[in-house]
Amino acid sequence: MTAVRDARPLAPLPMVPPSLPPAITAALEARLHGLSRVEAARRQSAISRTYRGGGGSEAIRTEADALTYALARMPATYAAVTACLNAIGEINPDFAPKTLLDCGAGPGTASWAIATWAASHAVGLDAITLLDANPALRALALTLADAMALTPRYDLGDIGTTLASAEPTDFVVASYVINELPAAQQASLADALWAKTNDTLLVVEPGTPAGYARIIALRSRLIAQGAHVIAPCPHDDACPLASPDWCHFVQRLPRSRAHMALKAAEVPFEDEKFSYVALSRSFSSRRPPRVLAPPDITKIAVTAKLCTPDGLAFASAPKRDKPAYQRFKKLGWGDAVS
Repeated sequence: MTAVRDARPLAPLPMVPPSLPPAITAALEARLHGLSRVEAARRQSAISRTYRGGGGSEAIRTEADALTYALARMPATYAAVTACLNAIGEINPDFAPKTLLDCGAGPGTASWAIATWAASHAVGLDAITLLDANPALRALALTLADAMALTPRYDLGDIGTTLASAEPTDFVVASYVINELPAAQQASLADALWAKTNDTLLVVEPGTPAGYARIIALRSRLIAQGAHVIAPCPHDDACPLASPDWCHFVQRLPRSRAHMALKAAEVPFEDEKFSYVALSRSFSSRRPPRVLAPPDITKIAVTAKLCTPDGLAFASAPKRDKPAYQRFKKLGWGDAVS
C-alpha cells in the first residue's frame, strides 16, 4: 500500500440527479390509486422475501405485483444506474451511444435512467430494445415508456433466447440481472452480453460480497477477451482488494411518500449499495484513481483509501495544511480523483 501526497475530485461534469423523473413518479403513483397501501405493502413484502431467498421475478405475476415492485425497487435501481452513467461520462466524455440493449429490463428502470442521462447530455438514442421474460413487468414498462415519450422495442422471453436473436448495439446494460441466474449460466451470459456490445457494456449488481464476486468474475472473463475497464477501476489488472474487503459504492436517493409507506420506512432517503463495471471495446486511456470508501475525517487529518493505476494507496492531508485539508474534505466515496 503506497501513499499519495495530494488528491482532489475531478473537475465536475454535469451530473444527472439520482431521483426518478417526475413523469415516471407520476405514472407509478397514478396507477397506485385503487390499490390499498396495506395490500401494496403486503405484496411488496412477499416479493422481497422471494428475492432475498434467491428467487427472481417469477414472484411478480400480476399488474399489482409489478406496480408494487416498481414503487419499492425502481428508485434505488434507477439511482445506482444513474451513478454508473455519471461515472462513465466523467471518465469518457466522448461516451454517446446511439443504440441501447437493456437485458433483463424488468419495468425498464435502466432504460429510463439511460434515456434521461442521454437527454441531459444532448445524446440522441435512436433505438432502445428491452429484453425480459416477465409479462407483467413488460406491460408496466410499456406504460412508463409512454409517460417518458419513448417508443422502445420490448422482446418477451428467456434472456438467453432473446439475447441470442438481438442485434448488437452501442451500449448494452445488465442491471441486477446476473444475481438471478444459476452460477452455471453466468459465464455464458457474460460472453453473450459482450458479443452484443459494439462499444460499451455496463453490468450492475447488488453491493454485497456476492455481487462484487459476480462483477469480478465477469470483469476478468471479458478483459481476457479484449475488454477495457472504463469505471470504476483505474486499470485492467486484477482487483487489488483482498477478502473480507470488497469493492462497492453507495448512492443516496430521496424517498417519496409512497416509497416510504411501502417499505415502512421512517427516513425520507435510502442508501443503495451497488457494485458495477463498465467495459469498452475502444476506450483504453489512462484512468484516474477512485475513492474506495468514505474518507476518514478527524481533527488531525483526512485520509482517503484509493484504487490507483498502480494498486491500492492512501492519500492523506493533515489539518495543519489547510488548503489540502479542505480539498480532501470534499472527497466522497466513489469519486474519481486527480
